[in-house]
Amino acid sequence: MNEDRPRTTGSADLEALLADFDAECAELDALVAPLPEARWADPTPAPGWTIAHQIAHLTWTDEVATVSATDAAAFAELVRAAEPKAFTFVDEAAEEAAATPPPALLERWRRGRAALTDALRAVPAGTKLPWFGPPMSTASMVSARLMETWAHGQDVADALGVRRTATARLRNIAHIGVRTRNFAYLVHGRTAPSAEFRIDLAGPGGETWSWGPADAAQRVSGTALDFCLLVTQRRHRDDLTLTTVGAEAAEWLTIAQAFAGPAGSGRAAGQFA
Repeated sequence: MNEDRPRTTGSADLEALLADFDAECAELDALVAPLPEARWADPTPAPGWTIAHQIAHLTWTDEVATVSATDAAAFAELVRAAEPKAFTFVDEAAEEAAATPPPALLERWRRGRAALTDALRAVPAGTKLPWFGPPMSTASMVSARLMETWAHGQDVADALGVRRTATARLRNIAHIGVRTRNFAYLVHGRTAPSAEFRIDLAGPGGETWSWGPADAAQRVSGTALDFCLLVTQRRHRDDLTLTTVGAEAAEWLTIAQAFAGPAGSGRAAGQFA
């Protein structure tokens, strides 16, 4: 059994994270690149968002992350401009970029994610990058971009009726899901439990990834894929095989979210049956 610990921010660990991010982007790229332009208008499970909106959102967020990594003053101006429309600016950015013809949008996404990778490699060790929430380490920024790429890639896969193969990259997403436990309570206006939980997840290669004390009273177990689908709110709790011990662990799985911002509405039970 592997007791999961946060990766350090050394160059080797950063390169491993960047490789995972690149691989996640490439997998999604392979899904959308062959599509006829008309298919980019296919609806996805996110209400009002087409495949083009999903790629547009990733493009915009990668570009904004690059600004964070290269120009703190310019990023601060972006935050100031977003403040009056805190609940709409993400959707507005996706809507604007989604109007771009698909070939141009695809190329913009490719350029943007390559620029982000280069920018993050150049960030001095120990630097905290500004963001719309608390500042993040370079490693956390890469992990967050990987998580979003995987989550929005799931929306695209669902729209296309594609079943993706789980990979070891899920460990990065599961780690964010565990680390954001208290945040999920905060955005729901609840008090987080004081005790740590134990999470044991079966990785796609048969390994076990674990977090928290081995003797914790509150426990979650299941596959890493199901846990990642839950914390990114791409599947309803009732449609997953995760098991819990303790009322607090059970409650957490009804509100968990690995992403920043307000609590999402998630997916309906049975939506993908």
